[in-house]
Amino acid sequence: MNEMIDLRSDTLTRPTPGMRAAMAAAEVGDDVFNEDPTVNRLQERVAALLGKEAAMFVPSGTMSNQICVRAHTQPGDELLCEATCHIYQYEQGGAAVLSGVTCRTLEGDYGIIDLSQLDDKIRPCNEHLVRTRLVCLENTHNRGGGRIYPMEKIEAISSWARQNGLAMHLDGARLWNAVVASGVPASEWARHFDSVSVCFSKGLGAPVGSALAGPKEFMARARRIRKLFGGGMRQVGILAAAALYALDNHIERMADDHANARVIAQGIADTPGLRLTPPEVETNLVWFEVDPELGTSQDVAATLKQRGIRIHPAGKHVMRAVAHLDVSAAQAERTAETIRQSLRQMAPAR
Repeated sequence: MNEMIDLRSDTLTRPTPGMRAAMAAAEVGDDVFNEDPTVNRLQERVAALLGKEAAMFVPSGTMSNQICVRAHTQPGDELLCEATCHIYQYEQGGAAVLSGVTCRTLEGDYGIIDLSQLDDKIRPCNEHLVRTRLVCLENTHNRGGGRIYPMEKIEAISSWARQNGLAMHLDGARLWNAVVASGVPASEWARHFDSVSVCFSKGLGAPVGSALAGPKEFMARARRIRKLFGGGMRQVGILAAAALYALDNHIERMADDHANARVIAQGIADTPGLRLTPPEVETNLVWFEVDPELGTSQDVAATLKQRGIRIHPAGKHVMRAVAHLDVSAAQAERTAETIRQSLRQMAPAR
């Protein structure tokens, strides 16, 4: 059998030889003392890319998001977010557990909410009620199928939030994908937010790490919270070097991932019993539903695994395939054809 093609996540990427060499050669120091020169270079680079005053390297995107939630709020506050966003769905209730903050969720259109949904969502000033303080958006939106947040919606929501004294946070774990697919620079996306989180360990291929960025005063609070959450790191320039290498070498090539995802999506669209959700693939994420007559997502995953393809069963009848740095165009074609051939025999009669 050919080597297994693993499409479960873009976190499965492995450091390239060039990235490993950069890591081995990294100059390091104690980052808690602000003395790691490679971390400092990375933070300056990220701040510049996002058009913010300062940035901070952290171990994970979840930590980055939760630091920002805490820095923007006080216990008893509330944040507004889309119902399937990462902050709400996939961070173990961190806003409540770590910051005493509740989440008020809104049902989006494949992850995208409209300003009209927010108009009456600010709680009145009343001692019985939580205080609405923060709006969190996700771009690209994972559970929304990798959709790119329309800029006009971000602009409208940001303007509304500022008029009403609310802070704005962007979970930009896959912001680099939005940049490549849209041609809109990261700084243009980021300027509508008070804080931004970005990730290096997904499509960029670094083994570890995210960063958050914002104004200097905000980042000073964030740094204290990083320590509180256990995110203070020492000679971590080895990891920062991987992130810097990724920024230099792995952003523009994400266009290949997007093209490969469309190839895989076509194989899914061609297969009876499978339905793309959403029907159009904009970046590197391919979400789809499995007809119950075809079986469960576990059944489909098992069938494909026997044929050298790993796809994530994300629900009883929901699956996700992710194109990334370690998936070639030939492997995407093979995946699409394997889906067509191996699942057609499982398809219900029409």
